[in-house]
Amino acid sequence: MATQLNKKYGLLTAICTVVGTVIGSGVFFKAEKILTETGGNLPVGILAWIIGGIIMVVCAYAFSILATKHEKVSGIVDYAEAMCGKKYAYFMGWFLAVFYYPTLTSVLAWVSARYLCVFINAFLPEEAQLSIAGPQCMTIAGVLLIAIFFLNAIAPKIAGKFQISATFIKLIPLFLMAIVGTIKGLTGDGLLIQNFQNVVNEDISTSSGLFKAVVATAFAYEGWICATSINAELRDAKKNLPKALVMGTLIIVAVYITYYIGLAGGIENKVIMDGGEAGARIAFSSVFGNFAGVALFLFVVISCLGTLNGLTLGCSRAFHAIAARNMGPKPEIFKQVDSATNMPVNSSMIGLLISGFWLLYFYGANLDTAWFGLFSFDSSELPIITTYAMYIPIFISMFIKSKDLGVVKGKIAPVLAIFGSIFMVVAAIFAHGIYPYQAAQADGKFSLPVLFYLITYAVLMIIGAFFMKNKKKS
Repeated sequence: MATQLNKKYGLLTAICTVVGTVIGSGVFFKAEKILTETGGNLPVGILAWIIGGIIMVVCAYAFSILATKHEKVSGIVDYAEAMCGKKYAYFMGWFLAVFYYPTLTSVLAWVSARYLCVFINAFLPEEAQLSIAGPQCMTIAGVLLIAIFFLNAIAPKIAGKFQISATFIKLIPLFLMAIVGTIKGLTGDGLLIQNFQNVVNEDISTSSGLFKAVVATAFAYEGWICATSINAELRDAKKNLPKALVMGTLIIVAVYITYYIGLAGGIENKVIMDGGEAGARIAFSSVFGNFAGVALFLFVVISCLGTLNGLTLGCSRAFHAIAARNMGPKPEIFKQVDSATNMPVNSSMIGLLISGFWLLYFYGANLDTAWFGLFSFDSSELPIITTYAMYIPIFISMFIKSKDLGVVKGKIAPVLAIFGSIFMVVAAIFAHGIYPYQAAQADGKFSLPVLFYLITYAVLMIIGAFFMKNKKKS
């Protein structure tokens, strides 16, 4: 087997990886949570989308500057190595491989399955409808996870074309809701103005609600770094990757905010807060009619699958990025590239197995039961915040070392990225630092989910250090 990845993707694929991986489930999945965290305060919710979007754009811009100078295998790991050294790059790559990519991929498989169940239930009688939180949904999530990994492993070009197609398909319902929903909310019954003026729950603090809502947007905005995982397979990567990061993230912010406003023009905030995934379908049916609403919701399902596919692009290459540096467990195995598909199949398989574990964890820790007791933390948000924390040393080193980039690129950009990353970490402490798991088991027990998440993180990093040390001995 070979160990090199061919240049097989262009600028359009890179942009669609940024846009298509980020835009998808999060804008639908987190719309309800953002309204809930802000007590249905629409202006504060929009402010949260703006703050989260600015932080994403600033960090993406800082990495786009590094992308013009460094190109090896897996962009984020490359930049960590160039700025902070090989050891830090290894731990960044290890975290992405065992924590970041598989946790997000597993959550996206679950979210995709939930929306698929909601779509199917529109055609079923009430007594035959699928559960969107039980074993049926989780089985579908497992099937989707395996199918997407299989597609990427044996037919990466088809997976790339699917990413492009899904990106354009997913923009259809978002643009239509943004335009038609806003017009309807302004000219029809004035619902948009009412949603701006009315607060569903005034007991929620505006400041704490804003922090929690910004953390929720982190999930909706996350996934853009997946584009850096294909830099070794991107034609003219030093030019195309920076363009994709900046253009893609700006498109995302514009689409999210306009969709969120359009959604408020089509349905009351309280309905979205109470309805969850079904609330989005109700909103589409309210604006476009029942048949058209269900048809457009199919595009939402495809949108989620496109995001799942984009995350799989990064997850399937994560162990290869470590092994290509002759580090981590069995690098001679995981750096191999299949000669027929030009894909790191072994890396894909281990990525699938770890994602499967995190899918079971997400179900047991966050849904019907608390299998993991005190170690039940939110695996959809905390790993994302950890990446922001791990970005900070990279941006600090960029500020110190990049003397040839000028004031804007070498000083202002990394400083803004540092402050944005710190804001995300502080917001996460407010959102997750002290709160009960599973409603503190009916308010009877106290829980520190961030602490137990950090313990889990430390254990996984220690395991990673063992493999790095073991490789040195050998």
